[in-house]
Amino acid sequence: MFRPSILASALALAAALLPAGPLLAQDMPLRIEITDGVIEPMTIAIPAFHGDAEIAARVREVVAQDLTGTGLFREIPAEAQVARLGSFAEAVSYEDWRAVDAQALVSAEVRQMGENISVRFRLFDVVSGQPQGDGMQFDARASDWRRAAHKIADQIYARLTGEKPYFDSRVAFVQETGPKNARIKRIGVMDYDGANILWMTDSSSLVLAPKFSPDGRRLLYTSYDSGFPQIQLMDVASVSARPLTQDASTMAFAPTFSPDGRWVAYSREQGGNTDIWLMDVATGAQRPLTNSPAIDTSPGFSPDGQRVVFESDRSGTPQLYIMGLDGAEPVRISFGEGRYGTPAWSPKGDMVAFTKQIGDRFHIGVMRTDGSSERMLTESFLDEGPTWAPNGRVVMFTRVTPGGNGQPRLHSVDITGRNMRPMNLDFAASDPSWGPLMP
Repeated sequence: MFRPSILASALALAAALLPAGPLLAQDMPLRIEITDGVIEPMTIAIPAFHGDAEIAARVREVVAQDLTGTGLFREIPAEAQVARLGSFAEAVSYEDWRAVDAQALVSAEVRQMGENISVRFRLFDVVSGQPQGDGMQFDARASDWRRAAHKIADQIYARLTGEKPYFDSRVAFVQETGPKNARIKRIGVMDYDGANILWMTDSSSLVLAPKFSPDGRRLLYTSYDSGFPQIQLMDVASVSARPLTQDASTMAFAPTFSPDGRWVAYSREQGGNTDIWLMDVATGAQRPLTNSPAIDTSPGFSPDGQRVVFESDRSGTPQLYIMGLDGAEPVRISFGEGRYGTPAWSPKGDMVAFTKQIGDRFHIGVMRTDGSSERMLTESFLDEGPTWAPNGRVVMFTRVTPGGNGQPRLHSVDITGRNMRPMNLDFAASDPSWGPLMP
């Protein structure tokens, strides 16, 4: 449990450092403008954090990795810094930081008290010579020091970009081992950066496509424990699961939660026909959403929970469609060259990410919900299965390398198509599902 609080001392210091007189252009808050064009990373100085040296150094390192990992920030190396902050409360000599071309400056202090830590931080706009917002404090268990670091980085990222944060979040995924034609799979949950892995299932049966609930407390996934695909619902904290579907005459797969957590949309195959179905999680009541001889699969809810985007081959090739929960006729939104699949609605509600195959090449792409402004973010032998960061700025997906020994790896990319990065994992993994911000 994190307890953020505004520091009275930081408020007083902020007031003392505010310049007198009218606000000029240079006095406006420092902010990165994120566009589709080329972005020059903002230079940021993150000197050694004060306090208890060992844990302070670890917190500082994670904060720096979070920020620079976005591609939006470039850290001023310690050896280039001519100024020093002697203490957390020390006044900032802005001229010294401008001399090394720093645009933003972070000051922080980490104190450990038994099993708990207290982290304070301040952010400064070096260009205008004033604090960027108020100082803040996070109190947490010492074992949660990484979360404290992510929360600091989230605050800095949000203040300097105007975007919502996403570092303090988790990702569910499938670990894959064994030969390509006989994979052994198990589901794990990790921090967004690959740390703190918790295993949710063992490798005794095939599992696929985990999906977080809106509150991050539950997981849906497809299990072959019975020999046929059925949907399981797992409580993440207790690592206990129960079947949501268990009709031996049907196959159920590709489940996903509605934004309020009440409904599950999934694909149901019966008698050679696959449609999208809805289930009330509390009562188990079910009803079909689509009724077509086509293969309808991979549903994803809109953020308001009123519509579903899904993949269907009703036009002859796999394409993307949107329909309301009232069962009205689906509207096709994809019309480009190639085959479309695995759509995922952005948390902002303005875009849909998808997998696209053109010839023998695969792409992760995004488009507006009316099908306009389609653009490809990636291209490779096989990219598939996008999932959105909680703030709708970054997409994670699976990239599979070619050849008989090809391996799936998790990658992320900004929705502008920049900053493609592999996840820092030492094993093969697929099927990412990005959860919400942690409470």
